[in-house]
Amino acid sequence: MAKPMTKTQLVAALAEEMGTDKKSAGGALDAVCSLITREVSGGGAVTLPGVGKIYCRERPERMVRNPATGEQFKKDADKVVKMTIAKALKDSVNG
Repeated sequence: MAKPMTKTQLVAALAEEMGTDKKSAGGALDAVCSLITREVSGGGAVTLPGVGKIYCRERPERMVRNPATGEQFKKDADKVVKMTIAKALKDSVNG
């Protein structure tokens, strides 16, 4: 499996794709990330066309087990960020 792209590499590729400098591309990336964070943390969802949908889902209170000791305990309800991958992206990877 290939190593994941770093933020520096992503900013450089984004700058090249946009035909702009790295500072503008970095600012655009930071703005998109902060918008996604704000929307999802507020309970909303964000759809990135061709990539997928990022959303927050609530998990109910449940019993979990400590694998080291085998002790069971109740874990409080919490929220988790999920992402559903778009069919177009799945098809491009598998096709």
